[in-house]
Amino acid sequence: MPKGGTAMIIKVRVIPNSKRNEVVSRIGSILRVKISPPAVEGKANEELCEFLSDFFDVRRSNIFLRKGERGREKTIEITGRSEEELEEVLDTIP
Repeated sequence: MPKGGTAMIIKVRVIPNSKRNEVVSRIGSILRVKISPPAVEGKANEELCEFLSDFFDVRRSNIFLRKGERGREKTIEITGRSEEELEEVLDTIP
């Protein structure tokens, strides 16, 4: 757990089957993310978690899919860094 034992919950709208993995935009509290694998057999979910771990600079084991396993709207929990550090990363998204 990060200093202070905090976690951040974010909402993500996934666009699977894209040319590359990238954060497209942030609409309010929802992050729009393009992921290259198709939404088949959990491949897009796994790639999303891998991508978010790189994006937020945390271990893959600190990214948890809490809701939305079968839909495009996901609830993700991120641990391993302070909420302030994670907010700074989110603030870089247009």
